Amino acid sequence: RDILVSNVEKARESQEEASEQFKSALEKFSALTGFHGGDLQETYERLNDEYENSEAAALEVRKRIDAVEEVGNDLFDEWNAELDQYTSRKLRNESRVKLSKTKGKFKRLLSAMRKAEKKIDPVLNVFRDQVLYLKHNLNAQAIASLKSELNTLEADIGRLIKEMQRSIDEADAFIKELKKN
Repeated sequence: RDILVSNVEKARESQEEASEQFKSALEKFSALTGFHGGDLQETYERLNDEYENSEAAALEVRKRIDAVEEVGNDLFDEWNAELDQYTSRKLRNESRVKLSKTKGKFKRLLSAMRKAEKKIDPVLNVFRDQVLYLKHNLNAQAIASLKSELNTLEADIGRLIKEMQRSIDEADAFIKELKKN
């Protein structure tokens, strides 16, 4: 249980960090669309750094969610197998009920995490497209054309952050429940 709680906490933290990274990337992207002269190569490099940081944050989120799922499944398999070791029918039944409730809460948590995770790729895809476009078209006209994507990117990141927050809230509730028992 302690390992599962630790992994859920780490997954929650990685989602919080990813949310902040995507907000930062959006701010840089938004600032870029208001570009009025200066070093275009430097501007591209800053935006590309934000994209790469966002991609790394997304990878960390995926890795943490996978770890939560693996440890959770292992815990529930072990718990289920140990039910037969009880000699007391009352304790076995109480443990079985607790296992079922905890499993249900875990499924909701994992579902919320996976739902948030699915929102990452569309955001990264739009962001990558814009960074690549800028890379190959380092001129003021290319930057001006990015403005048309800003609203889409803002909406996508907003939805991503909202889903991550739901997942974070679900993680908090799950951790609280496990620590209570």
